[in-house]
Amino acid sequence: MYIAVYLISVLIASISQILLKKSAMKHYSYKWGDYLNPYVICAYGMLFCSMFLTIFAYRGVDLKTGPVIEAVSYIYVAVLSAIFLKEKITKRKKAGLIVIVIGVVISNL
Repeated sequence: MYIAVYLISVLIASISQILLKKSAMKHYSYKWGDYLNPYVICAYGMLFCSMFLTIFAYRGVDLKTGPVIEAVSYIYVAVLSAIFLKEKITKRKKAGLIVIVIGVVISNL
């Protein structure tokens, strides 16, 4: 159960990153528009929620396993960027994701 909570927490954090990137792609007419717009406010709220879910998940997840689960965020962000931001997942990105995940898994064995 705790691993599932952690994976959901990582997914929420990844979605918030996509929202922040969407916000950065827009131009606002008012001075504080880059900081006070619905995307940014929602994204930081989601990060705050994600933080509490992660803290809760660490009740049942070993500290050694946490970074392995956290590495899933790279995959989440790549997939979500492809879906919502229409970014292409190139062979180079795929290779980079594989290297990151393998490296984290090996370092935690």
